[in-house]
Amino acid sequence: MCENMGEVAGPAPSGFSLTCFRGERHFSPQNDAGRPGPVRRPSSGEARGAGSSEGPLERVPEWAKALLAGGIASCCAKTAVAPLDRTKILLQAHNSHYRHLGIYSTLDAIWRREGVRGWYKGNWCQMVRIFPYGAVQFMAFEQFKKTLTPALNHPHLAKLLAGSLGGMAAVILTYPLDMVRVRLMFQVKGEHLYEGIWHTFRTIWAREGGILAFYRGFVPTLIGMVPYSGLSFFTFDTLKQLLLESGPRILLQHGRHDDDRALRAPVNLVLGGVAGAIAQTVSYPLDVTRRRMQLAVLTSNAEKFSGCVRTLLTVYRTDGVKHGLYRGISVNYLRVIPQVAMSFCVYEMCKQLLGMDHPASQNSQKPKQNSQQNMQTPNSQNPAQSSKLS
Repeated sequence: MCENMGEVAGPAPSGFSLTCFRGERHFSPQNDAGRPGPVRRPSSGEARGAGSSEGPLERVPEWAKALLAGGIASCCAKTAVAPLDRTKILLQAHNSHYRHLGIYSTLDAIWRREGVRGWYKGNWCQMVRIFPYGAVQFMAFEQFKKTLTPALNHPHLAKLLAGSLGGMAAVILTYPLDMVRVRLMFQVKGEHLYEGIWHTFRTIWAREGGILAFYRGFVPTLIGMVPYSGLSFFTFDTLKQLLLESGPRILLQHGRHDDDRALRAPVNLVLGGVAGAIAQTVSYPLDVTRRRMQLAVLTSNAEKFSGCVRTLLTVYRTDGVKHGLYRGISVNYLRVIPQVAMSFCVYEMCKQLLGMDHPASQNSQKPKQNSQQNMQTPNSQNPAQSSKLS
């Protein structure tokens, strides 16, 4: 068949020789002596495209990378501050055993009363909740930021809204687990009402009115998430971009690729701590309101904490601002600042490892398109020559 093709098509144009390869016509440039050069079969790497040297990570969608990075970062951060997290809840909700104690005395009392495990009570439930929470929060922030930035034409407002929406999405999906976690952490040794995650779920469902019981305190949580998550992401991302663009070189390091620039880990820790402090100061009264509503059923005056506004006013009238709305904020600073700092720091490290900031990963489909163009035969690139051959 290959011999007959020359008779049908006529002589090949100057500079090309006709070759049969798997039933298709391929062309190889002639050498200086007029003889056809060797026909090289494309390698498997070339068949996948010119950009395939980036490796398989660039084929993973950006949203999937953000989910993984956000979940890992949040778990690391929460585990590191778990003892302070439980101390905050005990002080915030006026537990009878720790009501008159301070931060360090409460930590010491937990150690003496319940041992090391007392510091991490409820942490397993926390991990079950915090991985999807952090995954959804960071992923939603990245996606909302990409969508809102061109739509609003205002990058700072887009960051603020994206952070708020990301936090709200995470809260909506994981709030029942937060309710279970708080109930477990509020218990003290010898006075257990709940025996694990599943038992807590069943008990709340049976005794407190079904699914709605898991969303007690949901409204102040959702409202509080708007300034907290919004300001956290806005502050960190804005400071990060400022330092990347105009900061001293000593603060920068190379990313996973040679053309990437990233902030050093200690710098990310500092920026995350600043972001956490600002966000927590603004939203803390709503956090107190949420906790009091979540734990109202365990107190003798539950009817006073039946609504968001009513709970807020009750706390203010009973204990005032310093000892009510901002009670426990000092321990919360000790908890939130390192937690948010570590969360953003680990997230940025995961982003570098996964290549999320590299342009190639953001345009992972382009190498495939380029490969299809590169694999086209010369007759598709030069219509004049193609018409002569036909």
